[in-house]
Amino acid sequence: MNFELDTEQDLLRKTVRDMLTAAYDVEARNRVSDSDLGWSPEVWKQLAELGVLGLPFAEEYGGMGAGPVEVMAVMTEMGRTLAPEPVLAAVYLPGGLVAELGSEAQRSELVPRLSEGDLRLAFAHDEPGSRWPAIDVATTATRDGDRWVLSGRKNPVLHGDCAEMLVVSAKLPDGGVGLFLVDAGADGLTRTVYRTNDERRGAQIVLDSAAAQPLGDAVDASSAITAAVVRAQAALCAEAVGAIDASVQLTTSYLKQRKQFGVPLSMFQALTHRAADMYVMYELAASMSLYATMALADGIVDPVIASRAKLQVGRTARKVGQEAVQMHGGIGVTAEHSIGHYLSRLTAIEHTLGTMDDHLRVLSGGLTSYDRVEIAGV
Repeated sequence: MNFELDTEQDLLRKTVRDMLTAAYDVEARNRVSDSDLGWSPEVWKQLAELGVLGLPFAEEYGGMGAGPVEVMAVMTEMGRTLAPEPVLAAVYLPGGLVAELGSEAQRSELVPRLSEGDLRLAFAHDEPGSRWPAIDVATTATRDGDRWVLSGRKNPVLHGDCAEMLVVSAKLPDGGVGLFLVDAGADGLTRTVYRTNDERRGAQIVLDSAAAQPLGDAVDASSAITAAVVRAQAALCAEAVGAIDASVQLTTSYLKQRKQFGVPLSMFQALTHRAADMYVMYELAASMSLYATMALADGIVDPVIASRAKLQVGRTARKVGQEAVQMHGGIGVTAEHSIGHYLSRLTAIEHTLGTMDDHLRVLSGGLTSYDRVEIAGV
């Protein structure tokens, strides 16, 4: 079986890499991160012009009609360059829910605007005190005459600061969890914006009888939410793999250049062994990320596969990120060097849509569903 990108996919990858590499070095990324948005509108426009924002959406709605492999290629390059644009949080994740569940009118209005970069959404699902993979929510949806209103609190809402519209999950009167569209400027909605540890943005959204429009029909959307999260986890794994690869490359290059006692650090066997271990872990993470992507490409939306990939990628991200910073020494924790920023982003990814402990808990809890479990080497 061939796991290499085909010609068009490889061209997409190279084009996105060239564009993002030209846009971001350490100084440019630090400057953009310190801005109000935390990302560049100019780069956002370029991504839209390249078709990146419309990549997974159907051509009839202005998208490219691409599949999970193309999304993986783009997200890997986003991770490799630490590009802060909210492609996943503001377009792919909430836009995918609109494309799947929205009415024809909603899809026709919103998806083309997402593809063109004129609209940003945010998926408001997590709530204070909730722990992945909880689908049930405390936010409620009630009828108020001929309209729907939502009440509750959502936090964290990734890049909820810049969203013009929110896709909000809420408990339906008859049971189940539905999805609703809420204008970010609606009466009864307040949001508190904050910076995350990786210099990006999040928001707390408080809804107090805020007017909402059902996304499609007001029916239970639990299965669609689970599927959207699985796709987002695969995308996060791909982004992490790009950041891990860059961390390994930066570290090996540093070991060759930095001298101690008159010789390069790469001459010290202990350090080269640690670098070799980093590369082995990178390859394992890349393989697991590819496993999750290929499953989606085959139409298999399996939370177990996503958890396996997220667990291994998380382990690699933590180990490689920490090793990279340690082997860079003091410069590794300065804002002027990229390696500390990679560790921050990898840490944020590991805590998004389930930590390693969460995924390990879910996977171990499912062992009783197997008829036979074998432990390698025993």
